[in-house]
Amino acid sequence: MLETDPHILFEKRGALGLITLNRPKALNALTHGMCIGMRKMLAEWAEDDAVRAVAIRGAGPRAFCAGGDIRSMAESSRDGTAAAVKFLRDEYQLNAEIGTYPKPYIALTHGVVMGGGAGVSVHGRYRLADEDLGFAMPETGIGFVPDIGSSFFLSRCPGETCMYLGLTGTRIGLGDALALRLVTHSVAQSDHAALIERLADGASAADAVAVFARPVPPAPLSELRARIDTIFAASSVEAVLERLDRDGSDFSAQTARLIRTRSPGSLKLTFKLLRDGKTLALRDCLKMEYRVGSRRVMSADFREGVRAVLIDKDGAPRWNPCHLADVKEADIAGYFNSLGGNELPLP
Repeated sequence: MLETDPHILFEKRGALGLITLNRPKALNALTHGMCIGMRKMLAEWAEDDAVRAVAIRGAGPRAFCAGGDIRSMAESSRDGTAAAVKFLRDEYQLNAEIGTYPKPYIALTHGVVMGGGAGVSVHGRYRLADEDLGFAMPETGIGFVPDIGSSFFLSRCPGETCMYLGLTGTRIGLGDALALRLVTHSVAQSDHAALIERLADGASAADAVAVFARPVPPAPLSELRARIDTIFAASSVEAVLERLDRDGSDFSAQTARLIRTRSPGSLKLTFKLLRDGKTLALRDCLKMEYRVGSRRVMSADFREGVRAVLIDKDGAPRWNPCHLADVKEADIAGYFNSLGGNELPLP
């Protein structure tokens, strides 16, 4: 066992570098220190010939990782410090490094996988998930935007499911995550220990994963794909809502109600991020998200969303602006402007 922050553990087990996210009471939410530790250790293992693969898992039965430490980011936003922006910088750099890691990177996920949890799993070569998976990018509900490279991986999901998931923050299960290529294999959490031992003994990642892969379960969203693709191909958030209202189905009515509870500013930012991300490489998506995220994390809507969802838990955020029509396009465009010398540093 290598000495490190108690919230994240690093081990070398034979041919395997093993990372354990170790905040089970906080659903393994990432702290800034955890991100820094991962970057350091991944760099070391990349140069270590004895390490043939890297695996990451989450401690406890409930979650792989529920996202970033949103409370600390909201405190930074409230106090006007640079801590939240620095956190995003190191987190996005970590995401980029996982996406280009030179050795097999295997995410052993289970339970809740949201936000930052997706960032340390989806960009890996192998993304394994248990049948209790609950995957979501729920940021529009806290006045933020889907980030950690989601403008890259969500925009590459089949059809318009990316826009549906990004605007609504809907949680999906294993079957849909497999169908959308957000995870690569169905593997039970009860098999994780045996899989880790095979990797430690030097088995190739492909062979080790194949031993434990289970049949693909049904994907409920597939029955809604035609409706989703038609509605969410609209040219704006307002147009999406118009199509939902006209459609008249229970699905569309419920979806429209959900979208209307989200931050109007976050909805418009998310729409542009996901549309623009379709033509960008991962590094460019992360740079774009950093421009938006570093500004949005300091906004009143982000602080209000965290208050309503995580602090007071009244579920009644008071967004400003509170209507889509009051969100100025010039303000949205401003979020995407260059940060000059403060751009996200990526090779």
